[in-house]
Amino acid sequence: MSSTFLGLNTAYTGLQASNAALNTTANNIANVESEGYSRQQVQTQAANPIRSFTTYGCVGAGVDTLAIERVRDLFYDEKFWENNSKLGEYEAKDYYMDIIQKYYKDDDRVKGFNKIFDEFYDALAELAKTPGDVTVRQQAIGFANNLCTYFNEMYTNLQKLQTDINHEMKVNVDRINSISQEICALNKQINVIEMNSGVMANELRDQRDLLVDDLSKIIDVDVEEIDIIDTNSPLRDTGGTRYVVKICGQTLVDGNSYKTLECVPRENNENVNQTDVDGLYDIYFAGDENWTSQDYRDQGDALNLYGGTTCGKLAGLVQMRDGNNGEQFAGTVTTVDTAAQKVTVEVSADYLTDLNKLNLAQTGGIITIGDTRYYYKNWTYNYVEGENGKGTCTFDFELDTVKNSGNNVTIFAATQKLDATIGPDIQYQGIPYYLSQMNEWVRMYSTAYNNIMKSGIQDNGADGLGLFTCENADGKEYTFFDKSSTTTVSFEKTGTPGNTITVTDHDDSYYQLTAGNFKIVDAILKDANKLATRTEQYTGDDHNDVVRSLIDLRTNTKKMSFRGCCADQYLVCMLADVALNAQRAETFKDNYKIMGNTIANQRLSVSGVDNDEEAVNLTKFQQGYNMASKMIQVLTEVYDRLILQTGV
Repeated sequence: MSSTFLGLNTAYTGLQASNAALNTTANNIANVESEGYSRQQVQTQAANPIRSFTTYGCVGAGVDTLAIERVRDLFYDEKFWENNSKLGEYEAKDYYMDIIQKYYKDDDRVKGFNKIFDEFYDALAELAKTPGDVTVRQQAIGFANNLCTYFNEMYTNLQKLQTDINHEMKVNVDRINSISQEICALNKQINVIEMNSGVMANELRDQRDLLVDDLSKIIDVDVEEIDIIDTNSPLRDTGGTRYVVKICGQTLVDGNSYKTLECVPRENNENVNQTDVDGLYDIYFAGDENWTSQDYRDQGDALNLYGGTTCGKLAGLVQMRDGNNGEQFAGTVTTVDTAAQKVTVEVSADYLTDLNKLNLAQTGGIITIGDTRYYYKNWTYNYVEGENGKGTCTFDFELDTVKNSGNNVTIFAATQKLDATIGPDIQYQGIPYYLSQMNEWVRMYSTAYNNIMKSGIQDNGADGLGLFTCENADGKEYTFFDKSSTTTVSFEKTGTPGNTITVTDHDDSYYQLTAGNFKIVDAILKDANKLATRTEQYTGDDHNDVVRSLIDLRTNTKKMSFRGCCADQYLVCMLADVALNAQRAETFKDNYKIMGNTIANQRLSVSGVDNDEEAVNLTKFQQGYNMASKMIQVLTEVYDRLILQTGV
């Protein structure tokens, strides 16, 4: 049966609910400019009624104030995180592609490839007029040296950019570690509050979501919150949750524990590309404190940055640093020599069969056969000429028995017919791609130019010298033997069917020539008289058939063809790639920024604080509070009449 004073208690619950709503509204208004703050509202429901055992049934008992909860929509959060990851990826690409675009600039203010190449050929044209003039020869050599310097500087700039990206990757990894640690700490605090007091830790949850917002800009995230179940009493609400954060599909934070990422620099003999700078980072989840770089590579759990769906700023940086346009070393194992620990891999891709285009590191590395990783020391290139110009290309890899035995890895004959790869397949034109393109042009141009020069004869009757060369680590110049030499290691695919061309990673071949070490032969720099201008000694100083052939090299695609174009179209080819990638990065960055603003506004429309809405709520809850107070006042007068004045 209901109490005589039930009405007073019912009015009191209404007063409590209105007071809680007013306090919550005040909190919302105070945090209208707080970043990451979610609007809060009071959750209420009608209190359980009291049976009165009368004809009119149950009597209402007022309102129960259940909780003060955030207004948040997980759907918009996930959409925001997904878009934020894409935005971070293309912001990184846009920034660095803009720098690369400036490196290739060639206009009135910046002297680029076209101007330098034009000056070089203008000097050759002057040399054709007076081929015996030493001064004119020196001038032509000087402009050729300018061409070398241009490629040297471009190569150095791009490698420095690769180093900068590598350092920025570490900064972002450190930020991920900091965020994961903070999220883990917040998980503990939230569970302590919510399990002990039964109230929602709204402000702490806002801080945690804000950290996930920051994390999503760096790497793609996936968040899941699971209720903690009491196994002894599954129906009991423990009030605790297990908050899990995954990056690239791998767990980073799981409740009260988190993983730390480690940037592990590659050893000097672990570079993937010939053009890579030393010490590029691979990212792993931290292992034992005594682990070496080899331990990480052999036993560690690598962060999956090369997945097709991976995005975020870190993914954009990786694609810029390692992007090879999908030109990964890939082939099939055909022969295994278990005694000598050697494997032969047959390849078919044009960028592997033509050593002008090859960017395989010459200091050793890691080759993956099937699912097993093997360290190798060196490689040998073999090309067997076939009928109709179709040949077979294989690479022989000598495995590093010391490193492999340390990891208990041995090659077996059963690995035949398995796929073999080196490095990741990254379908993006990053710095390795641009460096490889430069190397290809320099090698092809040097080969064609030197062959013409070597067909000539010096003034003293000696054979002509090639103009372009490079140096080994000891400062010794490579000679790049003529194709007719018995000791030749030329890798041009010419010859009779069945002829085998073999080049090792340390041979004196044009593979050693890169845009970074491209230079003029010292003998010609010191003595311009050694520059051959004609093919016959006694035809007179004005005979210039070698010079005319060099001039023809500029536009004759039969003598040299780079990507189907003649020699002087190098910059056109490169700018086509650079401009397209830069424009694409800028366009996608702008698109994802617009989409991000739209999603953020949609999210704010749900969880953000609106002053006008809060003003309406303030009036509404004030009226509710006043009405509850009025009800208490009325009931006070009723009880006063009933208790003090009735029967007197």
